[in-house]
Amino acid sequence: GSFGVCGGAEREEKKMKALASKAQVIKINLVFLGFFLVIYVALLLQPPFLYDGAGAATVRCSLRDCHMKKAEEDGNGVMPKGEEKRRTLPKKTIPSFPGKQRWNARIGLVNLGEDEVKAGAGQRAVEVRFDRVSEQFEWKHLFPEWIDEEEDNEGPSCPEIPMPDFSEHEEVDAVAARLPCRYPEAGWARDVFRLQVHLVVANLAVRRAKRDGRGQVRLALLSSCRPMIEIFRSEEMVRREDGWWVYEASVGRLEEKVAMPVGSCKLALPLWGEGTNDEFDYSKFSIPMAPPRKEAYVTVLHSSDAYVCGAIALAQGIIRTGTRRDLVLLHDKSIPDPKRRALAAAGWQLRKIKRIRNPRAQKNSYNEYNYSKFRLWQLTDYAKVVFVDADVAVLRNLDLLFHFPEMSATGNDGVIFNSGIMVIEPSNATFAMLMEKRGEIVSYNGGDQGFLNEVFVWWHRLPRRVNFLKNFWSNTSAEAHLKNGLFGVDPPVLYAIHYLGLKPWLCYRDYDCNWNVADQRVYASDVAHRTWWRLHDVMDPSLQPFCGLSEQRKTELDWDRQKAELAGFPDAHWKLNISDRRRHEKQTPHDPLTRSRR
Repeated sequence: GSFGVCGGAEREEKKMKALASKAQVIKINLVFLGFFLVIYVALLLQPPFLYDGAGAATVRCSLRDCHMKKAEEDGNGVMPKGEEKRRTLPKKTIPSFPGKQRWNARIGLVNLGEDEVKAGAGQRAVEVRFDRVSEQFEWKHLFPEWIDEEEDNEGPSCPEIPMPDFSEHEEVDAVAARLPCRYPEAGWARDVFRLQVHLVVANLAVRRAKRDGRGQVRLALLSSCRPMIEIFRSEEMVRREDGWWVYEASVGRLEEKVAMPVGSCKLALPLWGEGTNDEFDYSKFSIPMAPPRKEAYVTVLHSSDAYVCGAIALAQGIIRTGTRRDLVLLHDKSIPDPKRRALAAAGWQLRKIKRIRNPRAQKNSYNEYNYSKFRLWQLTDYAKVVFVDADVAVLRNLDLLFHFPEMSATGNDGVIFNSGIMVIEPSNATFAMLMEKRGEIVSYNGGDQGFLNEVFVWWHRLPRRVNFLKNFWSNTSAEAHLKNGLFGVDPPVLYAIHYLGLKPWLCYRDYDCNWNVADQRVYASDVAHRTWWRLHDVMDPSLQPFCGLSEQRKTELDWDRQKAELAGFPDAHWKLNISDRRRHEKQTPHDPLTRSRR
């Protein structure tokens, strides 16, 4: 019996020791688990970087050299798939350039290795090394939907795109580069690496390339895609040769481009000094050219005369700001003679155009001929034009926009700019390219804005005060208070108001008729409406009758009021009395200008 008791005690003791040992193991495991959790959380809290500066500091190589180093690290000198094929391709001969070229001319190579090209007679190729932008860097980081323009919290900033150290390089006689091309992949045009190589070439041309007597530099760009016309102008290309695009590019124009921020992540030029409300002296940004450049404000009317009143008010508004630029209106045959005379009397120089059909639009749709705006690029007697839509009211002088390069505009949505006001540099070569791409490019909204955003993917953000959109997307009282305060203040702080939705001259002047249409209510503002009518009332009295209402339009307005009442819209604009005398006036086909001269 005693042996049984002792044996039981021993077994219990062993169990206790085993339990203690297990508890110790669990404690150790918990300590390790806690340690790894701390490390994991620390990594999660590590801020993301679009560009690894530490890595860039330790890697200084050309893109080709970086590929070779990676190949050696990956497999004892065995190159990654596709690299061997690239190395065995025949060398591309750098094309000759027009004009005289000195012996032993230096050709700067960008995104090209010396063993990938064959220099011509009297040429010597030298690589320009730079760090490739991180693959984590996306286009949306360069073109955010919103930035803090007024710097209420902190000034907007852009992520850095690595550039070469140009001080390390001697002067070059020309630049040769391979431009990335991912076409036809989705989003191929918005490739940050593609933009980086373009900007390296442009900066090298400005800072280190020799210029001829006309202020031009020589470029040879190797690509299966057309180089970005936002940087290298179409008419500066002198020829195509064996995959090369050969340019004689204006240094003055390239200087304008490289002076811009790398994206819409910053304003191309703020309208005010940092921390103040004083406006910049933007005259220092102009680039003198000889002879003096001709510049103009331009609008387009086609397919209908419904916007004639808006165009008259636009011209009168621009003139009141004191501009000395020309005012040019492009129109098709849809504008009748009396209204053309009124447009000329308002201040427009008229030019008749043949409208351009959107091949993807349905017949008789609103956007069937909105590619007529491409005609802007045919105004080659002007060095630069500022296009302004006819539904824009100009409140302040916009001449500062002529100091911006193409394509400069305000933001619309995400990476998209709004085409209601934009800076354009006319070019027959660009016009030809736009016409060529009509059937290929798909516009996100079926109109010219969507099309142009696929062509000019790299654009420069103008302050939204320049083209302030009349909309209330968030539908909050705070938004309404802020925007209506801007729409109504006098003297104005906005440069222009863009009247989206139903236009003021197509409403009774008593209130904004967008209130009465369910899907247009986001554009309704009685304050902005009154501002437009104040501008109308200071127009030449002989031009005001061209803002009359047709009988059909009056019927539509009354019908919308009835539908708004049935819908029970709580703002109850449909209840308001209509005092606009146009409600009882009959629109006459006669020419009011003729009557006023009698």
